[in-house]
Amino acid sequence: MKSDKDNFKTELKQRMYQWTLRLIGMLDHLSKERSSDVISNQLLRSGTSVAANYIEAQAASSRKDFINYLHHALKSANESKYWLALLRDTKKADQNQVQVVLDELIQIANILGSSLMTLKNKR
Repeated sequence: MKSDKDNFKTELKQRMYQWTLRLIGMLDHLSKERSSDVISNQLLRSGTSVAANYIEAQAASSRKDFINYLHHALKSANESKYWLALLRDTKKADQNQVQVVLDELIQIANILGSSLMTLKNKR
């Protein structure tokens, strides 16, 4: 039987994966203007990095390594928030869709940040 901690990790991985799929779907529908392409490419890199670094953290060989991967996931989430805000504010994407993706990312980033604070206080 899985512990609450294991269930949380599994649910968070699934939540991040679903968020990444929504992000990719949204980016695939952007116009092909140069500025949209640049923002899309940057957001695709940083956005897909959030879950990838979280998954790498799960396989970390040490506590320090685990914290490092979580930190990278949070940094990628913060960068992605910037690119999403640019998409929203330039009105290059559907406003409602961007807001849904951004709101979910903010929640994910808050979870990552809270996890890091907990881990760093337990040193």
